Amino acid sequence: MFFDPVYWLMIGAIVLISGLASTATRRAFNKYSKVPMRRGMTGADVAAAILRANQIHDVKIEAIGGRLSDHYDPRNKTLRLSEPVFGARSLAAAGVAAHEVGHAIQHARGYAPLRFRSAWVPVAGFGSNISWLLLIGAMFMGGAQTAMGSNLALAGVVLFAATTVFTLITLPVEFDASRRAIRTLEEQHILAQDEIGGAKAVLNAAALTYVAAAAASILTLLYWAWRLGLIGGRRG
Repeated sequence: MFFDPVYWLMIGAIVLISGLASTATRRAFNKYSKVPMRRGMTGADVAAAILRANQIHDVKIEAIGGRLSDHYDPRNKTLRLSEPVFGARSLAAAGVAAHEVGHAIQHARGYAPLRFRSAWVPVAGFGSNISWLLLIGAMFMGGAQTAMGSNLALAGVVLFAATTVFTLITLPVEFDASRRAIRTLEEQHILAQDEIGGAKAVLNAAALTYVAAAAASILTLLYWAWRLGLIGGRRG
């Protein structure tokens, strides 16, 4: 594996895709974090306003350390906003806060892909932890060239596919949260029409990180299936 040029080509592609997505997200957030909201609301204010507009009254809003560590925890119905979002009065803060509230709305409405993703978390976690042991073992056992290697390879690829499924189901969940966020920001006149573009730019850039994660998982899955001889013929 470590001397396989295809492996390093895959790693290079993943690093490039992930780096471009991360850079786009940072640039968009940094740019619009300098643009103040005309109404002067903080990210926490925006989140509270959207929750009220959607008649959701049982979600807590808390500040959390870190940068872009914002998330909604459905287990205890808590919306956690990072320091650059919670108290900031920028278009970037408004967009990020609204997106996370989008997940709270999904939870309250019983959005099916979100329910599936939540249920799939332990499956993806198990697959992520165990698949590598099986894949490495399969490689040393000769992959599809031997009965034991073939069994290990198939099991490893199937388990790793569980993590790929998670990254793929994350895409509609995140896109839908952003759609709900922008719609509410417009309908509730939290942002003026000429401010919506800034919030959309931040959310669109952030969405690239999820696309990059899915692409990286697919590439890795295909590489191992190919490397172990499960697709494309057996390899020596």
